Amino acid sequence: MKAVGVEFKEKGKLYTFFDNNLEIKLNDKVIVNTERGLQYGNIGALFGEINDGKEHALVEKIATKDDEIQNKKNIDDAMKALIKAQELAEKTNLDMKFLDAFFTFDRKQLVFQFLSDNRVDFRDLAKSLAAIYKTRIELRQVGVRDKAKNISGIGQCGRKLCCSSFLNDLDSVGIAQVKNQNLSLNPNKINGLCGRLLCCLKYEDELYTEYRKGLPEVGDKKTYDGETGSVISVDIPNRKYTLLTEKENKIEIKVPLKNEKRINKNN
Repeated sequence: MKAVGVEFKEKGKLYTFFDNNLEIKLNDKVIVNTERGLQYGNIGALFGEINDGKEHALVEKIATKDDEIQNKKNIDDAMKALIKAQELAEKTNLDMKFLDAFFTFDRKQLVFQFLSDNRVDFRDLAKSLAAIYKTRIELRQVGVRDKAKNISGIGQCGRKLCCSSFLNDLDSVGIAQVKNQNLSLNPNKINGLCGRLLCCLKYEDELYTEYRKGLPEVGDKKTYDGETGSVISVDIPNRKYTLLTEKENKIEIKVPLKNEKRINKNN
């Protein structure tokens, strides 16, 4: 059997399933078996043969017209449940801002996502929702990055937010990546609309790490052409640094990558 990537939300994370020997095409609507039960999804990728040593669930079937109608009803009912959950939370003074809700395709579970600055005891709310919708209720607290993904917006670059346009996973971004790229620790420059570090800081971090190899740090003592001084600036992408010598001379020094050295020798 071949592997396919299924997404349950537009531009959402791709989950791997085996195609069950069905003739599946890109963007087909399918019913798949998950830990929560049957789910309706979209084929976002065709992986072909894979040998990752993992057990993957099967695509149950290609969705029919009736399945599409059922999925639309599930979406409409989930949106109504979202409004109801917010009303109940406000009535009981729970600090919860509901962002999303969805039924599994077989309606065996109703999942809510909410935002809150604090831990919330929502046990009574879950019981009330279960009594109304006669199904298992899951209340999942998410972060501000998930909120930004749901709401979307325009980033500093002038483009639609990465999280709401093409990122499948919201990987963690750390201050170490900011320092690795010699960026200013100015929140207005390095934080996104969600108030967290920009997701795009990860895009070039691996390249910066590679290009940093062999370069000194600002403040290091170096000797070049018989002159000793301190490193006052480092240009990582261009693989060079500036040395301020004891004689107050500024020397710009280029440091080639190892593969560049090999190329030069061959030439």
